[in-house]
Amino acid sequence: MKAAQVIMETGNQAAALAVKYARVDVVPGYPITPQTSIMEAIAAMVERGELHARFIPVEGEHSAMAAAVAASAAGARVFTATSANGLLYMHEVLHMAAGGRLPVVMVNVNRGIFAPWTLWADHQDSFSQRDTGWMQFHCSSNQEVFNTILQAYRVAEQINIPIMVNYDGFAVSHCLMPLTLPPQEDIDRFLPPYEPEWRLDPAHPSSFSNVTNAPEYAPFRQMLSEDILAAIPLVKQAAREYQEITGMWDGDTIDTYRLEDAEVVAFAINSMAAELRLTIDTLRDQGIKAGLLRPRLVVPFPAEDIIAALPPNAQVMVLDRNYNFGHPGGILAAELKSALFGRRNDITVKNRVMGIGGLDLSHRFMAAEILAMMEDNA
Repeated sequence: MKAAQVIMETGNQAAALAVKYARVDVVPGYPITPQTSIMEAIAAMVERGELHARFIPVEGEHSAMAAAVAASAAGARVFTATSANGLLYMHEVLHMAAGGRLPVVMVNVNRGIFAPWTLWADHQDSFSQRDTGWMQFHCSSNQEVFNTILQAYRVAEQINIPIMVNYDGFAVSHCLMPLTLPPQEDIDRFLPPYEPEWRLDPAHPSSFSNVTNAPEYAPFRQMLSEDILAAIPLVKQAAREYQEITGMWDGDTIDTYRLEDAEVVAFAINSMAAELRLTIDTLRDQGIKAGLLRPRLVVPFPAEDIIAALPPNAQVMVLDRNYNFGHPGGILAAELKSALFGRRNDITVKNRVMGIGGLDLSHRFMAAEILAMMEDNA
């Protein structure tokens, strides 16, 4: 039996390797910083014969998603990737992928959106696509990127819903970290070849995404809404089975650190949540019972798991890397307040927006912000 291999790789290379291990069939691609090196790596794998897939260079992100939709409807296992303005350019076709119940998996490397231009990370791009019908994972490390892409295929193909795997530009996409690669045969056991129940086939003509009237349209939308919520148990099951086969754990809907007795809980996603572990240790050294709760799954929002995990009478400090325009603060805070409403009246929620456009979020800076929030009675 082959042993796992440990290498040093970037987050983008980890994503490309996960695509190779998933034995993806079709990859439509278009470059955009800081995602470009994913597509470069996949194209090189196809050229060298390491990945037996059809790589389709297209003229823009709208076309990339259109090609992904077409290939998935034809029965292929499909991957693509984008960032920021590219994700926004895909917006129309994202709705078709979700409404068409196509299990496309896409990486979005989080980057702030214009105007003005920036190449650095915040989460406005992925959060602006919450209502397209795609599930969303948010990752904090290169290993989590690799493991989550593989688990995303497992979940997407079980419930026929597309999944977006997000992680921060440069802080994860271009940083080297240790990466454990399990044997290919282990991944083949976890993720067998994709066999869709239905596919477009010229030999058996059928209609896809045709015009409907309201009585036909409404049930499709309701079913999509209900099935996105029903995906939560499948996320947990995929994580458990991945751990059983590979021995690695990046799963469940949330991740916690020193939370059991916490009186102050930091709540954040992506690379800032990884840095917050050091913040929690700093606050603990100062005698403050601090803990961390990081949602891995943002769509659907894991309300039940969050409610169950929060300690009694906790102050939750939500650190948002986005703006909830038209409301004070950020989107994560609004989602959390909605989940807690009428369920956990013992929880206090405070919120600050930070790190926009890639502003550095050191553990000391975030510790100071949390201390300031504790003193704020507003």
